[in-house]
Amino acid sequence: MAYETITATIDHGIGRLTLNQPDNLNPLGTNTLQDIIDASTWFNNGNASVVIISGNGRAFTAGFDLREFSNPDMSGENGATLGREMAEAVDRMKPITIASLHGHCIGGGVVLASACDLRIASENTIFSIPEVDLGIPLAWGGIPRLVREIGPAMTKELVMTCRPFNAEEAKSLGFINRVVKHADLQSQTLYMAEAIKQRPQSVIETTKNQVRAATDDLASTKNEWVGEMLITVANNDETARSAAQNYLINRSGR
Repeated sequence: MAYETITATIDHGIGRLTLNQPDNLNPLGTNTLQDIIDASTWFNNGNASVVIISGNGRAFTAGFDLREFSNPDMSGENGATLGREMAEAVDRMKPITIASLHGHCIGGGVVLASACDLRIASENTIFSIPEVDLGIPLAWGGIPRLVREIGPAMTKELVMTCRPFNAEEAKSLGFINRVVKHADLQSQTLYMAEAIKQRPQSVIETTKNQVRAATDDLASTKNEWVGEMLITVANNDETARSAAQNYLINRSGR
């Protein structure tokens, strides 16, 4: 299936959704978010049992495209709205989703990974959640999804301090299923995908739905539209705007 910013294929029951803007570290701009939403529907209508989500090039993703920061797209839907819809589309995808992570996994990339059923990371993966440094709250359903995976205390620490953390720490927190050598990432991800594909798919689907119901009871994402309102409020706050400007200046100066 042809998309502008990603590739989507199905081969022998295993789908692959690959973020495909490697020169820019696969940013999650509004076009990419919409492509992921559309591809999720395509996979639901296909014959894939498992979908592997990965990034082409040196990183999984550098997160939301800062060139579009706080600017609505041409259709009037901003990144907060599309980000929430993207995470929900991945979360509700019928096939089992496996995030195959390497390099940088930043901000919205952490939310995308958290929306997947399973996560395998290369030992070189570095995670960070810089939204507070940008003067905005973490949206896209990121807070409840992180609370589900790593608990409320570590969610608060990682979001409030914006500090980077590596793959081993992510595994110790329960966010990552497995950490592997970078050279083995593709083969180990495929091994997990094949193991799931070989099991009775009706039972796999039931298990996914059971876990989803349990996690919805633990920390629901049903009110995450509020995150879009909170970002609007932050964009109108002078201190928050100043923080965002400082972050963007420092980043561009690196």
